[in-house]
Amino acid sequence: MTLNDARGRHAGLVAEIRRHDHAYYVLAQPSITDQAYDRLYHELIDLEARFPELASPDSPTQRVGGRPLKEFQSVKHLQPMLSLDNTYSQQDLREFGQRVQRLLPGEALDWVVEPKVDGLAVSLRYENGAFICGCTRGDGTTGDDITANLKTIRSIPPRLAASRSTGVIPELLEVRGEVFLTKAGFEKLNAQRKAAGEETFANPRNAAAGSLKQLDPRIVAKRPLDIVVYGLGKVSGAPDQPQSHSEVLDWLKAFGFKTPEQTWHCQSADELVIAVEALDKVRRGFAYETDGAVIKLNSFAQREKAGFTSKAPRWAIAYKYAAEQAQTRLRDITVQVGRTGALTPVAELEPVFLAGSTISRATLHNEDYIRQKDIRIGDTVTIEKAGEVIPAVVDVVLTRRPAKAEAFKFPSKCPECGSKVSRAAGTEEGDEGVVWRCVNPDCPAQVRGRIEHWCSRGALDIEGGGEVLTRLLVEAGLVRDVADLYSLKLHEVADLERMGERSARNFLAGVETSKARDLWRLLYGLGILHVGAGVAKALGRGFANLDDLLAASTDQLMRCEDIGEVIAQSILQWQGDSRNRALVEKLRKAGLNFQSELFQAQATAGPLAGKTLVLTGTLPTLKREEAAAKIEAAGGKVSGSVSKKTDYVVAGEEAGSKLDKARKLGVKIIDETELLRLCGS
Repeated sequence: MTLNDARGRHAGLVAEIRRHDHAYYVLAQPSITDQAYDRLYHELIDLEARFPELASPDSPTQRVGGRPLKEFQSVKHLQPMLSLDNTYSQQDLREFGQRVQRLLPGEALDWVVEPKVDGLAVSLRYENGAFICGCTRGDGTTGDDITANLKTIRSIPPRLAASRSTGVIPELLEVRGEVFLTKAGFEKLNAQRKAAGEETFANPRNAAAGSLKQLDPRIVAKRPLDIVVYGLGKVSGAPDQPQSHSEVLDWLKAFGFKTPEQTWHCQSADELVIAVEALDKVRRGFAYETDGAVIKLNSFAQREKAGFTSKAPRWAIAYKYAAEQAQTRLRDITVQVGRTGALTPVAELEPVFLAGSTISRATLHNEDYIRQKDIRIGDTVTIEKAGEVIPAVVDVVLTRRPAKAEAFKFPSKCPECGSKVSRAAGTEEGDEGVVWRCVNPDCPAQVRGRIEHWCSRGALDIEGGGEVLTRLLVEAGLVRDVADLYSLKLHEVADLERMGERSARNFLAGVETSKARDLWRLLYGLGILHVGAGVAKALGRGFANLDDLLAASTDQLMRCEDIGEVIAQSILQWQGDSRNRALVEKLRKAGLNFQSELFQAQATAGPLAGKTLVLTGTLPTLKREEAAAKIEAAGGKVSGSVSKKTDYVVAGEEAGSKLDKARKLGVKIIDETELLRLCGS
C-alpha cells in the first residue's frame, strides 16, 4: 500500500468511526455490532502504525490518553463562565419570573427549562471546527487546562460536523457543558475500585470531578465519562449565529454534540412551576444524576435587556429540588478521628434506601449538634442527603422514641489511641470550643489521615494511596509520616494484605512521580491549618520556593493575595514546630520539588504598583475582566476579598457585601472614573 492509498483509507476509516461513535455515544443508537466496530478500530491502529504521519491529534485512536502531565496549566475563558443564583422555593421561582417581567414590561416572555446535570462544568474551544482546548470553570474567568482528559470522552467530537442547518462552521467557538458519570458507570467504577482495594467514590459527581483532575489521561480514558452541552461562550466567524437558546441547542446538536434530552417552554411564572414539577417526575429515569432545573430566557435580545448583577445573569436561575428524606432507626453512635485529631460522631443506622442508594451511616457533626437535636441511641431519626449527596441526620421523631433510648456520652479519651481529648480551642476556622480533639500527634488515626490527605488528588495525587492502603501501611509500622512513603521498598508494600507485586509497583510509581509535583500541592498536602488548595496556590505565586516561604515574616506572607494575618500566623506556628522542620528536611532528602512554577515576581512599575484593589458590582462601561486587566497593567493586584490590606474597592451598580465590608474597615471606595484616572487612562 502506498502512502496515497493509506491516506485515502485512513480518511475513510476516521469518518466511518466518527459516525459510529456519534451514533453510539451521542444518539444512543448503535449502528453496527461491537465486533464490527473493533475491526474498524484495529485496522485504523494498524494503518497508523505503518504510516505514523497519518496519526493526527484528532484521530479516534488518540482517545486512549497520552502521556501523564506534570501539572495543569491555567487557561483564560474567552467569555466568563457565570454562575447562577439558586432557589429552593416555588414561590421564589414565581417571584423570579415576575421580577424579570418587570424588567421587560409589555414583552411576551419565552422561558426554557432544562435538567441541571450534577457534574463538572467545562468549556470546550474549537478553532475552524477542530477541538483544541478544554478547561474547567475554575473561578469563572480562568480554569485548569484539561484538554488531554476531555479528548478521551467519546461524546465530545474532535471535529465539528458540518450541516445545512448550521451553515458555516465558526472560526472560533466556545461550548459550555457538564461532564458527568452515568449512574451505571459509577456503580461499575466503584465495584472495580472496591475489588482492587481502592477507596470508592462518594457519588457520581465526585467521581467525574476526580477523574477530570487526573494528571494521567490514560486513567481518565478507562472511566465512562460523558457530557451534555447546553450553551455557548465566545463565537466568531459565523455569519448566522443563533438568536435564542433553542437555536443554540439545535446548532450544537447539528455540530455533533449531546444536548439536554428534554426541555420545556413556558410563557408565565405559573407554567415555570408546572415545568419543574414535570421534570422532577421524570429526572430519575435519566442516565445521569440531576440536582435541579435551570430556567433561562430563550431570547438573546431579551437577555441583553435584562442584564446581569455582579455575580449572575438576571435572566436565569437554578431551581434546586428539596432533598429526599427517609426515617430509620439509630442503632448506635460511633466516633471517628480525623487527621487534625477532631472527633466526629457518626450515626450507625438501620440501612434505608434514599435518593438512589442505601444509607447505613450519616454524620452527626459534633457533640453540640447531638445535644441540640436531643439525638439518642434507639431513636427513629429523619435523614436526608444534603445537596442529594451527603447523608445527614436532620431531626428525631420524638413520638416514636422508645423508653430505653440512651443518651450518648462523648468519650473523654481518644477511641483510637486512648490519649486525652481537649475542647479548649478549635484548630479549624469557626470550630473553637465546639470540636473535641485528640492531643496526641502520633495517634494512628491522625497519622492515617495525614498520609491519606497527602496522597489525595488535590494534594500530591498518588494513585492507590486511599484509606485501605494507608491503614495497612500504618498498622504494619512502615509509615509514620508522609516522608516515610518515599523510603518504602517493593517487597514491603507487595507483602501487605490484598496488594501483590503489580499493585505495589503501581503505587510506588505514583509515589516516585509525586516528587516532581509543584510547590502548591506539597503545601496543601502538608495539612497546614487554613492552607487549602486556593491559599497554597496564592503562596506559590508569592514565593519562589519552600525555603523562602518558611523563612518569611508575617508582613511578607501577608503581601500574597488573599493571605491575611490568621493564615500568616498559622504558617509561622507550623514552621516553628521542630517536628515539622524535621519533616521538611526528610522530604528534601527524599528529593521532592520545593520550587514553585506559579511564582510571579512582583510588578515594580506602574501607577498602582504595590496596591491591592477589589472589584464589586457592575461598572458603567468596563467588564470585570477589562477592569482587572487595566489594574494589573498598571502594576496593581486584584483580590477577591476585602481586608485591611485592601487599598481601594472599585464599586459599581448593585455592589454587595464587599462594599459594606469596605465601609466597615474604612477602605477607600472609588468608582470607574477614579479607577481610570489612577490607571493613567
